[in-house]
Amino acid sequence: MTKLALHNYFRSSTSVRVRIALNLKGLDYDYIPYALLPNEHKSETYLKLNPQGLVPALEIENSAVLTQSMAIIEYLDEAFPDPALMPPDPLGRARVRSLAQIVGCDIHPVNNLRILRYIADEFGADADAKKAWFTQWAADGFAALEARLSSEIETAEFCHGNTPSLADICLYAQVLNNKRFDVDPAPYPTIMRIFTHCDALAAFQDARPENQMDAV
Repeated sequence: MTKLALHNYFRSSTSVRVRIALNLKGLDYDYIPYALLPNEHKSETYLKLNPQGLVPALEIENSAVLTQSMAIIEYLDEAFPDPALMPPDPLGRARVRSLAQIVGCDIHPVNNLRILRYIADEFGADADAKKAWFTQWAADGFAALEARLSSEIETAEFCHGNTPSLADICLYAQVLNNKRFDVDPAPYPTIMRIFTHCDALAAFQDARPENQMDAV
């Protein structure tokens, strides 16, 4: 079995994504925590591993390091294909990537810790202003995601059919993140229905922030 080590942070939604994928695949891994608030991920040692200084990073048998959660998950799906996290057909895979990227490209990048820190440090955003910022972009992306999931025939128990995919992984992690900022879930009944189906699975539950060794 390939030895894996996940460098991550318990609350990071991108780390949650990778933990879910590893759990769904039934893969064992070493959990290596970093505290982001005191900038442990900016240490010289970690920057040698991942020059971008972000989590997560997946170390593979001490011979390769993968960064960026979406790339890590697609690697896992190709290297360990059962159960599949992507549909077998090109159109299905494109749809799943498109749904996942609403979260991964449009919501998360403008709402992660370094952005919230920046608007506080450079523009004096207080807690209320940061919450308003977060809510704006989360609601904007979720409105589009809800519209698609509620109207497209491929949506079933999960985002695409009746088994979890990359899209569900991203959706689940973002809903958890939204809860931290009290984003109202009421406008997104389809998203929350899918979230509930995901939350019933141990692979998702075990990846939740509060269930990690570094949870505080």
